[in-house]
Amino acid sequence: MDAQGRGRADDIDPADQWVLNPNTGEYELRLAPSAPQSSVPGPRRPAPPDGTARGTRQTASPEVPGQRRRRAEPEPPAGRRSRRPAKKKSKAKKALLWTGGSMAFVLVAVSAAGYLYLRHLNGNITSVSDDGASTGGFSKDKAINLLVIGTDKRTGSGNEGYGDAGSVGHADTTILLHISKDRSNATALSIPRDLIVDVPDCQTQQSDGTEKVIAGTENVRFNTSLGQDGRTASCTVRTVTELTGIQADNFMVADFNAVKTLTDAVGGVEVCLAKNIDDSDSHLKLSKGTHNISGETALAFVRTRHSVGFGGDLSRIQLQQQFLSALMRKLSSNSTLTSPTKLLKLAEVGTKALTVDSKLDSIYKLKDLGLELGKLNPKNLTFTTIPVLDNPAEKVKATVVLNETKAPAVFQAIKDDVSFTAVKKKQAQAKDAAAARLKGTRSAASEVRVRILNGGAPAGSAQETLSWLQNQKGVLKSENAGNAGTVLSRTTLEYAPDQADQARELASLMGLSGSAMKPGKSVTNSQGLPAITLTLGKDFKGAGVSLTTPTTAPDVDTKTTADKVTCAK
Repeated sequence: MDAQGRGRADDIDPADQWVLNPNTGEYELRLAPSAPQSSVPGPRRPAPPDGTARGTRQTASPEVPGQRRRRAEPEPPAGRRSRRPAKKKSKAKKALLWTGGSMAFVLVAVSAAGYLYLRHLNGNITSVSDDGASTGGFSKDKAINLLVIGTDKRTGSGNEGYGDAGSVGHADTTILLHISKDRSNATALSIPRDLIVDVPDCQTQQSDGTEKVIAGTENVRFNTSLGQDGRTASCTVRTVTELTGIQADNFMVADFNAVKTLTDAVGGVEVCLAKNIDDSDSHLKLSKGTHNISGETALAFVRTRHSVGFGGDLSRIQLQQQFLSALMRKLSSNSTLTSPTKLLKLAEVGTKALTVDSKLDSIYKLKDLGLELGKLNPKNLTFTTIPVLDNPAEKVKATVVLNETKAPAVFQAIKDDVSFTAVKKKQAQAKDAAAARLKGTRSAASEVRVRILNGGAPAGSAQETLSWLQNQKGVLKSENAGNAGTVLSRTTLEYAPDQADQARELASLMGLSGSAMKPGKSVTNSQGLPAITLTLGKDFKGAGVSLTTPTTAPDVDTKTTADKVTCAK
């Protein structure tokens, strides 16, 4: 706020409306005749000389740092059309980009509406240290892994009847959201709270700023990765990395209030029940059929477990996934995207409802992440759960263990950026182009001249591969060129157009997919002769072990997409 005292953001009059100017394609604040001045920074316009009441035609665009304010265009005379046609398509497109996502991941996208009054929203955000557990933050040109943690901490009015009365805030609901590199699809992987895991040692920053290493524990419930023994959200991130091999780029934490405030802000979400439910534990009482739920009822819905399925946490996860799908559909609907009032309210509650990591602690970072999430189509967002089995060590089944037969394939598919929904046309074209690189003539192994670099594989991998190629595969014109100087997540093979036949032969020997082949330029080896370049990445598993990436997702026990309406049984 400046010295002129423009007022507080929470003093905005309900009569004030943010409307989209079809001539400029931007939102403007249209004030009611008696409304107070906007809390958004910007000069106040004087009353028109003809005595027209202030606010009748007056608009004031929200001032965003680094942006120039557009001059309002005059109203066209009666009976004449404006020279500039209304941009109806850009209206929906722009609104969609400023929103999108689902539940806690939708919280991020909701925050993207913060361009209305960024400074105020920035003050709403609460952040905690990531303690070095994450990758350091998402990138726009890479796949994104976001860990969303819902806690059972009973803070806030009206939450006394939910969760564990003594809980310090455990990881009650956890979802690893993977957004593909091309933003065409995403996978939301639920992690059961009762899954038996090993929690690793965790370095955390305490409230007084000091550092403390909290000792890990073995064979404990996953939900104890947060809250137990003073563990912070970064400990949950480390536990997920230990469990799946997937390191989150960012994380966010939401409590009971997030469910209530978000559903209130969008006017409720529609869910479906295949039977009547009267659950005294969660306080949910709904009849069979569809219902529009919000607030306390929405919270009771996602907390219910004894009255659905087998009455356990896995059944509750399916309810939560149905709820998140419904919330995403509501957020991406026209009734939300074209309502400035809803967008303003969502921006307010969204930034207050979550705690984010220290690498995601500003409205500008949240806005950028929200724009990436807004590119998703609900039909290509798949909800699934880590494959698990009942714990064989228990007579009374209370916990689950990892299904070692199925789970590794699910984790690998996410690492390899494989979609769990039908591959879209543009993806199929890209895969076809990559596969085509493997087709064609191949030279003899003795004619392959290759430099081998270590770009992230275990130490000694380049020499191991060199020995294997020379002694077992007859690739005698090969050499160990040392470290690449950069770390690659995947092994690559770069070659010039006239070396394609050599590249195809080496790819066949190494078990490389077409996507690992990178048409480029030739380099010279230590003898000054042209050679292709094999760079071993972090995915390298040993000489002779195939690196072909699967193109289809593995089978999972349950799977649904965000565009589908399912009825809980």
